[in-house]
Order: sequence, then structure tokens, then C-alpha cells
Amino acid sequence: MDIYAFGPIAAVLDAAYGAMTWLAAALEPLTGSAAAAAAVVAVTILVRVALIPVGISQARAEQTRARLAPRLRALHTRHRKDPERLQRETMNLYREENTSPFAGCMPVLLQAPIVGILYTLFLRTEIAGHANALLSEDLWGATLGTGLVHMLFAGPFSMPTLLVSGGLLAIMLAVAETSRRAFRPVAVDDSPLSSPGMVRVMGGLHYLTAVFAVFVPLAAALYLAVTVSWTLVQRVVLRRRFPLPTSA
Repeated sequence: MDIYAFGPIAAVLDAAYGAMTWLAAALEPLTGSAAAAAAVVAVTILVRVALIPVGISQARAEQTRARLAPRLRALHTRHRKDPERLQRETMNLYREENTSPFAGCMPVLLQAPIVGILYTLFLRTEIAGHANALLSEDLWGATLGTGLVHMLFAGPFSMPTLLVSGGLLAIMLAVAETSRRAFRPVAVDDSPLSSPGMVRVMGGLHYLTAVFAVFVPLAAALYLAVTVSWTLVQRVVLRRRFPLPTSA
């Protein structure tokens, strides 16, 4: 069963598709043949602007966790042999601070449907029973519906696709490395999750977006490149607005 053929889901996707094609047509006088790609960028920016409150909530939560880190380490040291007491004292600490260890997670979940709709528009060849014309559009000669891996292994070979995909990957890798260096996770205790090995694993997660981008159509890779770039700039701005304690 195709879940995207289910009535309500198909209707939502069809409405999103209609809005995207309308935006591409509106941008065509300014951007020419790159109108669909410009529409992808415009929609991505609109979504990121709408999610600025989410970023603020996450920055505040990160600041709170960093501020509480020394007290949480002390609790872990004091009650490490009594897990139940440790959990109880930890929750009491968060309650006293009027926060939660899961603060900042709910906004991430709330944005999932938006991201899911955008990905679907860029991944499916058919929307609500009709062809997805967005994927036949191109950016500098590279078809938005063709992914790098698909082009390399299934053909036909396209130099524009190789160059545009390579440029987007370079942007994502540069952003990932900058994010890894600038936003290292704060160790709360000496548990395995805070070990050097786990910190390295967490750092490697920054590169997953670039790995994913080579398998999806170029339109989705463009969306990802704009998203990670926006996220990096937003995090830098919010880190200055909500700085972490010096000790963290």
C-alpha cells in the first residue's frame, strides 16, 4: 500500500506541490530556467524563518544544560552507585530550575511534518496521481530529479550534475566541519555517553547530511545545503545571544 496515495496525505502533498509550482512560475521572470531551484531555496528560507522560534528554544535549552552541567556531574559522582537516587535527584534539579532534560526536543518533533512534506516533493516522481514536474526542472543544466549516485551508477552521465552536486557537497562538508569545531557537545558526567569515543561519534553525525545528499535528487540536496548553511549561521547568532558558561 502506498501511504502517499491515502486521501488526506495526497491532498496535503498536492497542495504543497501546487504552491511550489506557483512559486516557480512567479520566480521565472527573474531566474529563468533556474526558477524551480530558486523556488526550492525560497521555500527552504521561508521554512527556516518560520522555525526561528524553534532555534531560540533549542539555544536556551543548550544554555541551561551547560549551566547545570557542573551540578549534574556532582550528583553523578555522589550517587553513581545508586542509580535510582541519581535519577530522582537529577529530576529534582531540573524541577528546581523549571526546565527538563528534554527541553528543546519538542520543537524538533514539531518541524518533522514540514520537513517530511518538502522531502517528499523532491523525492517522488508522482504526486497525487500526476507527474512531479519539479523534478524535470534543472539548475545550470543539472536536472533536479537526478541524484549524484543515480547519475554515476545508472546513468546517463552528466557533467552539470556532477559539478552542481559536487559544489553542494563541498558546501555541506564545509558547514559540517565548521559546526563540529564550533559546537562541541558539553559533557555532563563521566558516563559512556560523555566519553571521548562517543564525542567523536557525535561529531561525525554532522557529516550525515552530506552522506544522505549523494543519494537523493538534486532538489533535495539543494534543500539540505541551504538548510545546513542557515542552521550554522543561526546557531552562531544564537550562541552569542545565549552564551554558554565559561566553564562549559
